[in-house]
Amino acid sequence: MNKSVSSLWGVQKMEIVSKFNWDTFGHFRHFYLRGFSFGDRMIKGPCQIWIFVSFNTLFATGSLIFFLSAMLFGYMYLFPTYSPVINSYGISESIVSNGTCNVLNGSWIQDESYPLYDASRCPFAEHGFNCLANGRKDKGYAKWRWKPKNCDIQRFNVRAILEKLRGKRVVFVGDSLSRTQWESLICMLMTGVEDKRDVYEVNGQKITKQIRFLSVRFSSFNLNIDFYRSVFLVQPGPVPRHAPKRVKTTLRLDKMDSISKEWIDSDVLIFNSGHWWTRTKLFEMGWYFQVGNSLKLGMPLTTAFGKALDTWASWVETMVNSNRTSVFFRTFESAHWSGKNRNSCKVPKLPSSRSHGRDRSPISDVIIKVVKKMTVPVTVLHVTPMDAYRRDAHVGTWSDNPSVPDCSHWCLPGVPDTWNEILLLHLLSKNGVPLQ
Repeated sequence: MNKSVSSLWGVQKMEIVSKFNWDTFGHFRHFYLRGFSFGDRMIKGPCQIWIFVSFNTLFATGSLIFFLSAMLFGYMYLFPTYSPVINSYGISESIVSNGTCNVLNGSWIQDESYPLYDASRCPFAEHGFNCLANGRKDKGYAKWRWKPKNCDIQRFNVRAILEKLRGKRVVFVGDSLSRTQWESLICMLMTGVEDKRDVYEVNGQKITKQIRFLSVRFSSFNLNIDFYRSVFLVQPGPVPRHAPKRVKTTLRLDKMDSISKEWIDSDVLIFNSGHWWTRTKLFEMGWYFQVGNSLKLGMPLTTAFGKALDTWASWVETMVNSNRTSVFFRTFESAHWSGKNRNSCKVPKLPSSRSHGRDRSPISDVIIKVVKKMTVPVTVLHVTPMDAYRRDAHVGTWSDNPSVPDCSHWCLPGVPDTWNEILLLHLLSKNGVPLQ
């Protein structure tokens, strides 16, 4: 055989062989190489080289297809009823379509049809969260949609939701992040109301941080959406006798907040807590934990939070009618403070490509652990992983007080709208309402 042709065939042969993953098909390597050697022996001259190159390529490809087909049929024979394992964090089977889709497992994708509303046209969106009205120039942060890995959250029909919520009472309980979600839901639903005057705060209150109770009524639908400010969920108490001077207030881990009785008569209850369970907002302000008559000065924060949630869980199990009320608990919302003392707030234009460890939180872990032990159904909205990538969506310096940066709260419209899309998906799926 001509040396140059023989050399060319040798190179081509090695390229074909190298394309296979021998880690997977190692047992068949000898078989393939014998096939190639057979082709070499058959070649008698340069006039036949291209025929036999094709022969060897076809031989290798056909063998691989035969092997993969055999493996597939063997797998189907041995595992005919395979179904994937999903960590659904309390998601009901009704919204995990066909057992294959966890709506909380996904990624953010750009969508020019977003945002879902204009905060400047919604009187219930706090001015401090309306980043565009406060001078933010880039609008890209509001054009990201959450896309579950194996399904999709379709654009909801606002009128269908309002009809389904007709005559209901939806209650949010928690800190300012709960208030943000409450505002977001009201703004989302207002896009389906023709006469905006039919939507009003029942006491004529303005949306502020200090008010403990706010209620917005959609009068045309006999629907109330309420917010109760209860940052710890459990009850603050007086300082016990003989307590150290550094103790200014106690947090009664074994007693629910005194306003909890007002949450019971509801159709949907959404809780959150976590951002106030820090040293700066507790110990440095003179707040310490108490159980019964005992002051717990050395109790770690996560342990105390767990005890508070045990109290909450017991309250839900004994006081809430689970046949009427759907209960949700949203996990910790990722903050994106940076710097040595966690006091620097840099807000980029785009979501992060990595979570940088913010997809996990001890607070969220406690919530999931407590809910798993409960005897009544509670759905965990585990938003911690999805929020971890949205550093771009924080208020930053675009609040009503730009001198104080904010890498905890979110712009509206923005990330809290996604929390509500998932909340509504649960409610609609539970009640059999089509999403569009």
